[in-house]
Amino acid sequence: MTRRRRFTVALVVIFISFAVSGPCKGELGFVAQTDRIQITDSQSVIASFVFKDPQVLRPYVMGLKTPGGLAVTRNHPPVLGADADDHATMHPGMWFAFGDINKNDFWRNQAKMVFEDWAAVPNVADGRVMFTARFGLIDAKDQALGQLLLSIAVARRPQGYLWIWDGVFSSESQELRFGDQEEMGLGVRLATPLIEKNGGRLLNDEGTKTAKSTWGKQALWSDYSGASNGSEVGILLMPSPNNFRKSWFHNRDYGLMVANAFGNQAFTKGEPSEVVVRRGESLRLIYGVLVHETKEGTRAPLEDEYQIFIKTYP
Repeated sequence: MTRRRRFTVALVVIFISFAVSGPCKGELGFVAQTDRIQITDSQSVIASFVFKDPQVLRPYVMGLKTPGGLAVTRNHPPVLGADADDHATMHPGMWFAFGDINKNDFWRNQAKMVFEDWAAVPNVADGRVMFTARFGLIDAKDQALGQLLLSIAVARRPQGYLWIWDGVFSSESQELRFGDQEEMGLGVRLATPLIEKNGGRLLNDEGTKTAKSTWGKQALWSDYSGASNGSEVGILLMPSPNNFRKSWFHNRDYGLMVANAFGNQAFTKGEPSEVVVRRGESLRLIYGVLVHETKEGTRAPLEDEYQIFIKTYP
């Protein structure tokens, strides 16, 4: 069995083992299209995983919603008069991108992650939607650098939906060198009503609040939430403790939240933290993203959800 095949089989087995309950009324499902996978709940679209886009040159999820249909990510593209229109093709909702891999910028769409095929086709198992996509890492000169094997699973939770992002980076031809920037890792752009400038709240596992106070701090998790149509909704971003390093958080009052394990100099003014993946080896990064919704005046049990995530998905 090839190394690539072993990775794919292992990821599928982990996703299946992550199922903790059987199908229920309003089971999650999906609709496959030529450029995206729409994730559904009771036939209502709760998000779209986009794997081909001529403007956003990397995979992303747009239109994330709670079980009650409330938006948690900014409209993509931003709606004129309703949303700030900055970084329209860099902050499409929820994304996986890196400003420096071998000096190529995948964050700002100067290099690209090109969809190649499905290593595990989209399917539903025990009420969970899961799939694995293979992307080629193509530099700014249109030369191949390596590969990203990206596995995603979506599961129900009592307060919403848990998304698992599992990315494996590798190259058979050269080293992959991840540089030191603020713009590295898994990011989300919150819906306009939820941003701190409009009354939204940031909180990390240490109890630190506000974008300014949590920016550049390492944390086990960070939550960005606010009021929307009589409910409390938000996004809890949880890097796996088994990633190679604890993440710093690049949080902003305009609704940005990024978990970044690569920015020692960018965040602390310390030594540059170049991460080298040798030819034939791999770097694996795992994140949990909880889209949550509770009644107005109540909060999701953030620490409990984090403990469930790290115990269920290593």
